[in-house]
Amino acid sequence: MPLEFAGCSFRYRGRRHVFSQLDLTMPTGRTVLLGPNGAGKSTLLSLAASVLRPQAGTVTYEGLKVSDRLYRRKVAWLPQNVEAVSGLTAREQVAYVGWLKGMSRGEAWEAARGALAQVELSAAQDRKSAELSGGQLRRVGVAQALVHGAELVLLDEPTAGLDPHQRRVFLDMLAGLPASISVVVSTHDVADLADAADDIVVINHGRVLYNGPTGGFLDHAAAGTPTGRLAEAAYSRLCGEWV
Repeated sequence: MPLEFAGCSFRYRGRRHVFSQLDLTMPTGRTVLLGPNGAGKSTLLSLAASVLRPQAGTVTYEGLKVSDRLYRRKVAWLPQNVEAVSGLTAREQVAYVGWLKGMSRGEAWEAARGALAQVELSAAQDRKSAELSGGQLRRVGVAQALVHGAELVLLDEPTAGLDPHQRRVFLDMLAGLPASISVVVSTHDVADLADAADDIVVINHGRVLYNGPTGGFLDHAAAGTPTGRLAEAAYSRLCGEWV
């Protein structure tokens, strides 16, 4: 059973609802969550990560509620900003997160090595986290999300602030993760990920505009759109219909 939002409503104090009675089933596999700034992407992922709780409705994964301890073992979240822990190596930082997740010190240490290998950072595991590039530090963040055996990883704008080369390396790394790990990546930049995703979810103004395969998403582009602009054209057309 995938990640599901059923009748979810949420608003920040003193503001209008970000979501009202939202029903959404996120696909498994590689999913891109698209939407302009302010569309509710970060809020949606925060609800899925149990960082925020809906005022109404439920969020479940494989039938587990967000309050269930096992839910938090299966679902991991990477916020936009990944901080280097002063004085720790990449492996020590990842192992520390594993320990915080309830693993023993020895288990976390061994799992950290495997998690860093999954994100292609084995060669940098003994370097201080503070010495790593922005792209490498983002990959450390993904390793932190994987270290305790998460099945679903939520990434909030993970390529923001990266240069084109760092973005390409990061996206290639995500594509190379085992198929058993589902990934949801939020972005407002269609050029980032739409061509590498199995499925696309588009939200705007708290509404789901599209939820389905990438091919169906691209079909929303106008006839005659150049191939390299299909994703951008489809996104603009979907959002424009709901302005």
